[in-house]
Amino acid sequence: MKIKVNKSISKGFHTGSLCFILLLLFLNTLSSQTTETVTIIGTGDMMLGTNYPNKSYLPANGGRDLLKAVENILKNADVTFGNLEGCMFDGTGTPKRCRDMSKCYVFRSPASFVNHFVNAGYDVVSLANNHSGDFGLAGRKGTKKVLDDAGIAYAGLASTDESTVFERNGVKYGFAAFAPNSGTCDVRNLSRAKQIVAGLAAKCDIVIVSFHGGAEGKAHQHVPKKTEYYLGENRGNVHAFAHAVIDAGADVVFGHGPHVTRAVEVYKDRFIAYSLGNFCTYGRFNLTGASGVAPIIKVHASPSGEFVRAEVFSTYQQKSHGPKPDPQNRALKIIRELTRADFPDAGLAISDDGLILPKE
Repeated sequence: MKIKVNKSISKGFHTGSLCFILLLLFLNTLSSQTTETVTIIGTGDMMLGTNYPNKSYLPANGGRDLLKAVENILKNADVTFGNLEGCMFDGTGTPKRCRDMSKCYVFRSPASFVNHFVNAGYDVVSLANNHSGDFGLAGRKGTKKVLDDAGIAYAGLASTDESTVFERNGVKYGFAAFAPNSGTCDVRNLSRAKQIVAGLAAKCDIVIVSFHGGAEGKAHQHVPKKTEYYLGENRGNVHAFAHAVIDAGADVVFGHGPHVTRAVEVYKDRFIAYSLGNFCTYGRFNLTGASGVAPIIKVHASPSGEFVRAEVFSTYQQKSHGPKPDPQNRALKIIRELTRADFPDAGLAISDDGLILPKE
């Protein structure tokens, strides 16, 4: 039986088909836009050499080569973050007192060293740590001016610089940093931390939080999920802190302070790295064993902050040079082992090539 189709109906069908195809193309375009990710790199402690107590603790060539081996990785993100240990300025200030000058861990890098961070693609640094006040108020003011002049954002100082907001590629980022040290935003004051983060979340697309906390050294690589003490000092409960700031609106949390690599976790679809170790710490840091390896972690998040995936790039450093790619992938192996032990229900798959994905 042959069915006749009215020409007007046929014409309407073709028009409707065209509209349907155009709608599919529009939805596909919209979908591709909404599934694009923002990329945020986190690195650990950075101190590129100190001229105190004398210039023998400065690297050769003005430190120009310290980050060269990993610059291509660091530059390849929308935002790159690290923890700036010590001061960076050309003034004098009042250094912390040292009984034994051979063990005087007081850090002051020349102002020109900020160019190494600029050349490596750093966008934001934390000043919340136990060395940001090494040269008193003058050191902090001088460091902030050097960073301001270089266009690098910062946060972590109590009262004056608790948080910062900056834009990259049309995305508004909020950043806050915390530590258990005098003059910094207190990692142990969860209620205040949540207030700061909630304020950022209300006006920013993506909120990044860093903390300097937890006990130090290889004996303290696990996340104990309780308050940690080291040398009699309360170093905070970093597990409770990370969860609290995510509850308040943080999207990515980067930890540092233990000088070793720790586990990673995803909580409420937000990524946490509990310690990124010693990343570029020339001359005055212990770099033996686990203290000499560190990850560069690149987080891919949705435009609203949900974790999509992460990449781990293992690095190592020695007394004579800054971070270099580690062919043994030691930081990755540590992260995988500790994550399995500390967060067995994290729902993460960590591959041999450094990819971190949510388990299906």
